[in-house]
Amino acid sequence: MIQIQNLSKTFNLTKAQKKELKTNASSVNAVNNISFDCQPGRIFSLLGPNGAGKTTTLRMIATILKPSAGDIQVSGHSVIQAPELVRSKIGFLTGSTKLYDRLSPGEIVDYFGQLHNMDKALIETRKDALFTKLGIHEFSKKRIGQMSTGMKQKVSIARSMIHDPQVVIFDEPTSGLDVITAASIIDLIRECKEANRTVIFSSHIMSEVDLLCDDLAIINKGELVYKSSMDNFRKESAGTSLTEAFINIVSKHNPVAA
Repeated sequence: MIQIQNLSKTFNLTKAQKKELKTNASSVNAVNNISFDCQPGRIFSLLGPNGAGKTTTLRMIATILKPSAGDIQVSGHSVIQAPELVRSKIGFLTGSTKLYDRLSPGEIVDYFGQLHNMDKALIETRKDALFTKLGIHEFSKKRIGQMSTGMKQKVSIARSMIHDPQVVIFDEPTSGLDVITAASIIDLIRECKEANRTVIFSSHIMSEVDLLCDDLAIINKGELVYKSSMDNFRKESAGTSLTEAFINIVSKHNPVAA
């Protein structure tokens, strides 16, 4: 379970950033006092336009960034008080995560299994199951630097899931992927739900949201502007497409920067 409580993140601006943003402000609120819960066995989608604060929020959940205010509880552990325990419970997949070009899929997954203090036999069992599920065995001896984007994303999934995490975070998991690879990731997200994991994902593809989502929140300029179940969202947007409904909500809640 994920519980987000009055979460905020402020970044100080450099001179170059002030010039780029055309502002005299010394800082910017990337996330401003947001709260929501993600339940086990349900898929929660965090939506918003580019720059809304989605990735910043997900990185705070994953302990990559530290909140400026508020807190996040992941499986009962605070990201501020016990970040190492939170990391042991989380699998974090993002399209921007880099892999080591000189290593093979097996070497990378072994390494991350060891980081999680897993027994060697358990690593082998989990790795074989994940490689079979994702079709990695056929290119398991190749170096990462020789692989396609889709292959790398599959390896990233295996690396993120090797320790059998209770909570899984997907940040734009199918961005830039071919249809077949994207479909395998969609299947994996479904399987995480069926295994009663807590799943939170961010996507710009509304058809994926419609297909997978149980609950959703929409964030815009760091503010939480909508939060409900997917069933309610569908009912409220009856007569319009989900994309149009999303645009309407963002347009109605356009907070003015301080």
